Amino acid sequence: MSARQRQSVERSPSSDSRMSYTEFLCRFPDNDACLDYLKAKFYPDGTACPKCGKASRFHRIKGRSAYSCQFCGTHVYPTAGTIFHKSTTSLQLWFWAIYLASSSKCGISAKQLGREIGVGYKTSWRMLNKIRTLLGQDDERLSGDVEVDETFMSGRLRESERRKRERDGIHKNTPAYHHKGKMVVAAVERGGRVRASVAEDRTKPTLHAKIREFVLPESMIFTDEWSLYGGIGAQYKGHKRVRHKARIYVEGDAGTQNVEGFFALFKNSVRGAHHSISAKYLPHYLDEYTFRWNHRKDERPIFWTILDRAQKASLADA
Repeated sequence: MSARQRQSVERSPSSDSRMSYTEFLCRFPDNDACLDYLKAKFYPDGTACPKCGKASRFHRIKGRSAYSCQFCGTHVYPTAGTIFHKSTTSLQLWFWAIYLASSSKCGISAKQLGREIGVGYKTSWRMLNKIRTLLGQDDERLSGDVEVDETFMSGRLRESERRKRERDGIHKNTPAYHHKGKMVVAAVERGGRVRASVAEDRTKPTLHAKIREFVLPESMIFTDEWSLYGGIGAQYKGHKRVRHKARIYVEGDAGTQNVEGFFALFKNSVRGAHHSISAKYLPHYLDEYTFRWNHRKDERPIFWTILDRAQKASLADA
């Protein structure tokens, strides 16, 4: 390697990275660059002024995170109604947090994020939860060959919940005292997308309703031999099952390796990055990892995909 190459910070062609930290800093070197990005996204030149209605160019107001209409002087705020609204944290730190969350294959914990960007735990935890609100799953149903499976996620009880169980007469030495689990149902297109969510209970009608929510009727369903899957084939093109209890994991084209791979990625990532998660926020973590799975083959860095989702909501909901 030549001296010129040793001094270069450009991303190597052999790198698996789709966006290096150097590229991030070149694009967003300071808070103003981040604000200008949002302004160009929400108020590009020619946008109608919300007050006078004229196609305007909005000019930056010195010393403020606002721009003014060239005709009537109305102030517009690019961060209003977004996840950045009323945050005292620098906009560049927000963008950096999105970059770190998107560049890590297995996710990043709030503790680690706080250490990376130099904020406290409460701030980093809130930032990650806000970012996860951008990663919600769409309503488009899966088709083709679809594998379906379920898993049981244990949740950690809060101290207030423990006290409530004691008041209800549940002794701490019984399994019911510590038990707080949720059934997660997932469906994966072979070679395609995944849908996953938490089920309200562990009953056959609930399980079948989740499958109908995720999968189009003209699809072929693949599951294991769990009895609650019985009868689901009548609502679809077909239903093939693989007998895991007999240690048969592939039988012809029947198998559930793809959906089990998603669950393995999700559980290993949770154990490695977060150690444990509460049942209350389990749906948000599912959204994050289904988003990662569905965009794993994108040529474009996931960082830009997440930023594209930072849309304006009504200020009442922000």
